[in-house]
Amino acid sequence: MTNILLTGSSRGIGAAIAQALSVPDLTLAGHGTASGIAADFDTPDGPAHLWDTALKKLGSVDVLINNAGIFEATPIDLDDAEWLAGWERTMRVNLTASATLCRLAVKHWQARGCPGRIVNVASRAAYRGDSPAHWHYAASKAGMVAMTKTIARGYAKDGILAFAICPGFTMTGMAEDYLDSRGGDKLLADIPLGRVAMPEEVAEMARWLSLDAPASMTGAVLDVNGASYVR
Repeated sequence: MTNILLTGSSRGIGAAIAQALSVPDLTLAGHGTASGIAADFDTPDGPAHLWDTALKKLGSVDVLINNAGIFEATPIDLDDAEWLAGWERTMRVNLTASATLCRLAVKHWQARGCPGRIVNVASRAAYRGDSPAHWHYAASKAGMVAMTKTIARGYAKDGILAFAICPGFTMTGMAEDYLDSRGGDKLLADIPLGRVAMPEEVAEMARWLSLDAPASMTGAVLDVNGASYVR
């Protein structure tokens, strides 16, 4: 039996990942505002509360999938305090919460002397950047990628593997609103595939990395962006 903790499972990519992981011999603990275990990642103890609750439910965690995140505009012409608050909130929710859960997972696996897997859902913005109102979002996702690579290099000897996924625009409610607000046809013209990714496509990558990807792939970052950014 494989036990998986998935954050942000209530909608969009997270809900698609949860569906992709609905297979025999797997137990999923989901986190989200509408379903699963409630936790506020904008508070210092929110991630640890989620981890402790998931452990009580599952007994152990074999795979951690960090998918939860926010995408909130913080234009530079806000007043200083508001701009800083927006930056810090995004970093707390998108990066620090994921880092806390990764730390707890690594310590859990080390204490048990067992292998484990981490899958971090980052973004194309980690490499390409984002809009002028989303410096903080791009920075948080770049941090997630760097963290993933560091974990992979540091703990492979313990059988602890780490992977990242970098989606581009994905057809969630958030992406639809953003596409509409920025002139959807113009943005789509920048995607050679001619469409944004579907949540199920990202979910398949998460499922494969969680269960089937070979160990030698640890540290890999997989792009799912329709060739809109090719590294």
